[in-house]
Amino acid sequence: MKIATWNVNSIKARMEPALAWLKDANPDVVCLQEIKTVDEGFPREAFEALGYNCAVHGQKTYNGVAILSKRPIEDVTPRLPAADDVLDDHARYLEAMVKGDKGMVRIASIYAPNGNPWPGPKFDYKLAWLERLRIHAKRLLASEEPVVLMGDYNIIPEDKDAAKPKAWLKDALFQPESKAALRRIENLGYTDAFRALHPEGGHYTFWDYFGSWERNNGIRIDHILLSPQATDRLKKCGIDREVRGAAEKPSDHVPVWVELAI
Repeated sequence: MKIATWNVNSIKARMEPALAWLKDANPDVVCLQEIKTVDEGFPREAFEALGYNCAVHGQKTYNGVAILSKRPIEDVTPRLPAADDVLDDHARYLEAMVKGDKGMVRIASIYAPNGNPWPGPKFDYKLAWLERLRIHAKRLLASEEPVVLMGDYNIIPEDKDAAKPKAWLKDALFQPESKAALRRIENLGYTDAFRALHPEGGHYTFWDYFGSWERNNGIRIDHILLSPQATDRLKKCGIDREVRGAAEKPSDHVPVWVELAI
């Protein structure tokens, strides 16, 4: 099963490159982030025409996540559980069970908060949200089923995940607290799929619109975390960086994908 994640930075603005990539890459499941539309506005007909079932958790103008699957989707759950009775109205998390040839896999589309400007309330929200994700990720492990937590984490894990690490020292994505929040999730037993197969640096998933692509001044912030049961089935993991250069109006992110024997 080929499972991919992509922050499209507005699905309506990226329909042409999104459909072209789907036809070429042919993933079984795709998690999208930053779709920037309400549920009713999601252009599901175009994806259904390619054979995808669509689960959408949208939000007007900002955020929004979706899961597209050529396999049956069950148990669709939007939003992380509330913490301290505080409800979160951001559309940043969508989870579902997907049927494979050899069993089920639980997949989540994640759009973690950016957290800038740092320091400040937005950074505090980022850390609190990531802690809610950690608590939920721990709960999911109890099922002992394959779990894939994928998406835009808005975290640069290490220096080798940035072309110019020093340029990010005052950015929320590169703060020690942000890195530690990601490590706490991994320390539960989750594996960074891409890093497991590509330990070297120089691989990026995001380039801003201000000349970074031309200079390859990128960062790796889109991640795929696998539970032990999913890690046992890990075959391949890659980044489709050519998507950034092929489109006339590309997203600032590119797809990341994993192949699991499920």
